[in-house]
Amino acid sequence: MKIYRQSLQNRIIHWGVAISTFGLILTGIFQMPVAKRYGIANIWEWSGEYFEGLVLHYIFAIGLIFFGVYHIVYHSLKKEFDIIPKKGDIKNSYLVIKSMITKDQEPPNQKYLPEQRLAYIAIAFTLFILVFTGLIKTYKNLLGFDIANWAYFWAAQLHNLGMIFIIILIIAHLAAFIPKINRFLLISMFSGKVDAKYTLKRHQLWKEGIKEANKVLKNGKDKNE
Repeated sequence: MKIYRQSLQNRIIHWGVAISTFGLILTGIFQMPVAKRYGIANIWEWSGEYFEGLVLHYIFAIGLIFFGVYHIVYHSLKKEFDIIPKKGDIKNSYLVIKSMITKDQEPPNQKYLPEQRLAYIAIAFTLFILVFTGLIKTYKNLLGFDIANWAYFWAAQLHNLGMIFIIILIIAHLAAFIPKINRFLLISMFSGKVDAKYTLKRHQLWKEGIKEANKVLKNGKDKNE
């Protein structure tokens, strides 16, 4: 028996940001002389064309900005800040990871695990840097306005560095689902649902989730009796 953990809207935003980010990484790499050098252009001809790749890069950037702004505005208006890091998250992240290795009892969790909240702010900050520096580059390249060479140089350096960081963060994000206990959370990003018993066991501080899990399990028990 399952309860809802992620709304359809949250899932659309999540995958919208994910697809936009992957598209930006791919088209960003193809703007370097990579596609022709390694024969990728023989399969995807557009990947070897700088301006075609640049247009796609801008399209994915627009998508990322749209989903990002919508996410911030929507949850701010609804005052939903469950994913924002809280005091003690660093320590509790260590305890949660330690418990998965040693099989000890982990601390009680809210809707999101402490490491999820830390990962969220790290990814959000890196994407902000990428968008901000990308807008500076676009301001010069697309609109034709002149900016100081030093400003463009550092914008380009931070943009490239941000790409490396976001790739590392994505790998770490995916690696978090290697432990079996975390795979319930991965499934919920597709179906929106999570197991009720899992919720009671691991998310004791998630009031709405605990209430719904108890209700679902009680109704299921009543039907079986």
